[in-house]
Amino acid sequence: MNLQVKVKKLSDKAVLPVQADLGSAGMDLTATSEKLFIEGAISYVEYGTSLSFEIPEGYVGLLFPRSSISSNTTLMLANSVGVIDSSYRGEVKLRFKSVVPMAAKKYKVGERVGQLVILPYPKVKLMEVEELNDSDRGQGGFGSSGK
Repeated sequence: MNLQVKVKKLSDKAVLPVQADLGSAGMDLTATSEKLFIEGAISYVEYGTSLSFEIPEGYVGLLFPRSSISSNTTLMLANSVGVIDSSYRGEVKLRFKSVVPMAAKKYKVGERVGQLVILPYPKVKLMEVEELNDSDRGQGGFGSSGK
């Protein structure tokens, strides 16, 4: 199944995202701008992509870091996974938190800084109940399913 998604370049610097190969789930996003800022003891770097998307209703865009992030930078995606709702039309940006002060090793403008994956999601109707069915795991929390 091929899904068509409209994308708008917001500047001449914008690079249309592409999947690296047929087996790639994500499309690489390229940084076109960089903004550094500090909030208390935490430093952030925000990369703009100069792209906006018209994601169809019933789909969501998910932003992930690239797998090379841990070996090439001292950054981590600040919100773990970014969510682009189908109603959002603004510029797609990725904000990273530096794990050391002032982003010692970071991406440069022009480098691929993240991945976009577009997926369908179900319409969910929550049903309040008095009890839930039992399961093998039950109420076991962190680490309860084994090592």
